[in-house]
Amino acid sequence: MTPGRRSSTFTRLLRHGFTDASAAERLLDSPELAAVRDDPVLLEALGATADPDLALHGLVRLLEAQPGPTAHRELLDTLIAAKPLRDRLLGVLGASAALADHLARHPRDWEALVTYEPRDLHPGVAEFERGLAEADDPVGLRVAYRRCLLSIAARDVCGTTDVAETAAELADLATATLRAALALAERAAPEDAADCRLAVIAMGKCGGHELNYVSDVDVIFVGEAAAGADEAKALRAATKLASHMMRICSETTVEGSIWPVDANLRPEGRNGPLVRTLSSHLAYYQRWAKTWEFQALLKARPVAGDRELGQEYIDALEPLVWKAAERENFVADVQQMRRRVVENIPVAQIDRELKLGPGGLRDVEFAVQLLQLVHGRADATIRSGTTLVALQALAAGGYVGRADATQLDDAYRFLRSMEHRIQLYRLRRTHLVPEDQADLRRLGRSLGLRTDPETELIREWKRHTGVVRRLHEKLFYRPLLDAVAQLATGEARLSPKAARERLEALGYADPAAALRHLEALASGVTRKAAIQRTLLPVLLGWFADSADPDAGLLNFRKVSDALGKTPWYLRLLRDEGAAAENLARVLSAGRLAPDLLMRAPEAVALLGDSDGARDGGGPGGGLEPREHAQLEREILAAVGRADNAEDGVRAARGVRRRELFRTAAADIVDSYGTETNPAEADQGALVDRVGGAVSDLTAATLAGTLRAVVRDGWGDTLPTRFTIIGMGRFGGHELGYGSDADVLFVHEPWEGVAEREAADAANKVVSEMRRLLQIPSADPPLLIDADLRPEGKSGPLVRTFKSYEAYYRRWSLVWESQALLRAEPVAGDEELGRRFIELVDPLRYPAEGLGEDAVREIRRLKARMESERLPRGADPKLHTKLGPGGLSDVEWTVQLLQLRHGWAEPGLRTTRTREALAAACAAGLLGAEEASILDEAWVLATRVRNAVMLVRGRAGDTFPPESRELAAVGRYLGYGDGHAGDMLDAYRRTARRARVVVEELFYGA
Repeated sequence: MTPGRRSSTFTRLLRHGFTDASAAERLLDSPELAAVRDDPVLLEALGATADPDLALHGLVRLLEAQPGPTAHRELLDTLIAAKPLRDRLLGVLGASAALADHLARHPRDWEALVTYEPRDLHPGVAEFERGLAEADDPVGLRVAYRRCLLSIAARDVCGTTDVAETAAELADLATATLRAALALAERAAPEDAADCRLAVIAMGKCGGHELNYVSDVDVIFVGEAAAGADEAKALRAATKLASHMMRICSETTVEGSIWPVDANLRPEGRNGPLVRTLSSHLAYYQRWAKTWEFQALLKARPVAGDRELGQEYIDALEPLVWKAAERENFVADVQQMRRRVVENIPVAQIDRELKLGPGGLRDVEFAVQLLQLVHGRADATIRSGTTLVALQALAAGGYVGRADATQLDDAYRFLRSMEHRIQLYRLRRTHLVPEDQADLRRLGRSLGLRTDPETELIREWKRHTGVVRRLHEKLFYRPLLDAVAQLATGEARLSPKAARERLEALGYADPAAALRHLEALASGVTRKAAIQRTLLPVLLGWFADSADPDAGLLNFRKVSDALGKTPWYLRLLRDEGAAAENLARVLSAGRLAPDLLMRAPEAVALLGDSDGARDGGGPGGGLEPREHAQLEREILAAVGRADNAEDGVRAARGVRRRELFRTAAADIVDSYGTETNPAEADQGALVDRVGGAVSDLTAATLAGTLRAVVRDGWGDTLPTRFTIIGMGRFGGHELGYGSDADVLFVHEPWEGVAEREAADAANKVVSEMRRLLQIPSADPPLLIDADLRPEGKSGPLVRTFKSYEAYYRRWSLVWESQALLRAEPVAGDEELGRRFIELVDPLRYPAEGLGEDAVREIRRLKARMESERLPRGADPKLHTKLGPGGLSDVEWTVQLLQLRHGWAEPGLRTTRTREALAAACAAGLLGAEEASILDEAWVLATRVRNAVMLVRGRAGDTFPPESRELAAVGRYLGYGDGHAGDMLDAYRRTARRARVVVEELFYGA
């Protein structure tokens, strides 16, 4: 061979995918290939394989093994002339060193790949039985098995069958092999065969018709006595046959083994008898079986032995499988099993584990099986033992989103293809992705990745495992499942009669109306109705956990009517974590949150996961409160896009409505708790969260309204500096859902602007702000209360900074100093707001504290307020604001401490009641127990007021008289049905204890 030719061949080999071109050249120059070495067809075919070097080496070995020149020539002629054989044979040789070894030992088995007829493309059990029929001993069975496996692998690597079809063929070959092995065992012991009936039940992947190339074949044996035989003797005979059948398949011979037959899924596992009677199986599963054993039975399928007995086994146990989801803690058990599998993977292997690792095959299988067991009780269409078939049925039934099912199907097929090709190489049982570059290259090329096989393979593998992990978490841990699993049989899908029975049992006040809502929601054959039928049984239970389930269901219908045609709504409830339960809690907890939601139903997206429940679901997905700066930016941006002040304020009020819903929904969910997250134990944290969120939202709304009014009337600059000072609960960051915004308006004319012009502008701004924030609309109004200004309602609504300065210097009363303890700038000119605070600090924190005359005046004002302002007919002991131990008692006590000691204790210089109380305790001004009593009373009273607003949709300072509303307040506060009296007693007790502390600290008793 000339150097030039060698160089040309070498280059061609590299171009065709050979990695060791020198070795390939030597093989092509070998005598076995002399007749075809220059045939371009051969080189092209070798280059198309997963590993051209491996394929060429295997071909040379096969040619060397041919029994004579005639056989050698026949193979070469057929190889060049027949493309189907060429693709099949070289494809197998390039993908499987183990099958190349088999062909070298049995050089005529290549002829099994020659036939290419329709019936050979998708063989079943009967065809494989014919292929194994001549085997008359375990060694012969192994050879025949490998010959059949050779044809399966050829169809697989050539793309004639997809991964699901290949897995089904492998399962069919396993079935035929088990039958052949049992026949050999029976032939060896005909007396035993005559004494018993033995059925072989395939489990696991074999039972599910989705076997790997190399896998344990899981089985369960069922035995009965033959007619006239003794049962004990029959079971011994059946056990001998079963044991012999297992050895025939599992033992290593000169031809290796076929695969291990594993009977450990039987009752009691290794500790239990290998063969049981049907009645013994049934008794075990009825009394002792664990959750995982029912999950395993999903794939049970009779495959060998007595067919009638095998079917009797399936018929007897199938009803128990579909009752398994009713077992206590069923879903939690299955989830824990999956976690244990992952936890038991060696750390060094977890990143390479294709089957058991996170995002692996088992994640898909577990998720599908759990969904089947939960929903398959009432829907026989999803009971397939084959993962991909079951997944398709789950999608068709509305239990899994179609897009999710498609992604899972794609990922599962890719991962199973990887698993198949990894095992096919050596025919060894492994689920680990190789680390060697050559192995990765061959694996990538076998899957059609040819440009950069290693890199592309790893990228695709990680992409698919990422998809599986994301969807597995969404499906497998979906809280809906746990609730559906706790329903009685038949309730996972509702018939009208069952619905009425359940509604009555759950305590719906008007079952007829509720049933009409259900029929409107769930009737029909649309996908929307199918998903509703899946959701409703669970939602009804969650509604019933509230004080007003009828309202919850009615509100759900309203929301569904408003959003039913949007593609994301039902998908959100079905797929996004706790969204469905959150919505159920919110819709049945009272009037406020549903009213806010009905005005803009798309806000239901906030109830999904915190990373955003849907694409375009609005700023800040989830129920976490948003920061003041975020809110103000959004509102100012919305105002900036508006054409006029009215449109700008309308946009600001729309944001406020949405955020009020977010706050109320979070408050309800945290107060009620969910089935996965218990109710928030820290009541003070709940109060602070609501107070901070509503106060920040009010401040941002005022800032946006101010911007809109100024821009509409004066352009960029008002003739006067203007700031808004929050007062009362607003300044203290303690606003409730129904609170007005207590404020002071301060302005200061710009240099060169006449005071009259500045005053007129400031008054117009205030007047327009109040008007725009109260215009009747779908959004709740925001009432501005300026009654805490100097001279109260008799004084001017807006004052200049100098006017405030002069008034406070000459006329300020002690109650005004007390009111200024809560003063804090909330919107407008920041520098002017800061100067105002500097102006009032000496008034609210007077040097050396309050004099005795001022203290007596405050006490007198407090006593008069208690006697004059309490509503007629109200029970003082249950009035949260003015009653003994209520908000007023605690706040006036804390404020007196601030007025007397704020000058000396920096910690008291805060607008927030609880912070000031904690600072007073830290300074030794009251004991820890006293501080705790006052804090508990203040928090409880605030919670009651929030609850009343959430339940009734309007503000109130007393417990509602209507029993259902009172029960709803109790549920919000953590009291179950029938415990409203306990709630009232607890409030009276808490308030009474607080009043004792107030008497001592405030009145000096």
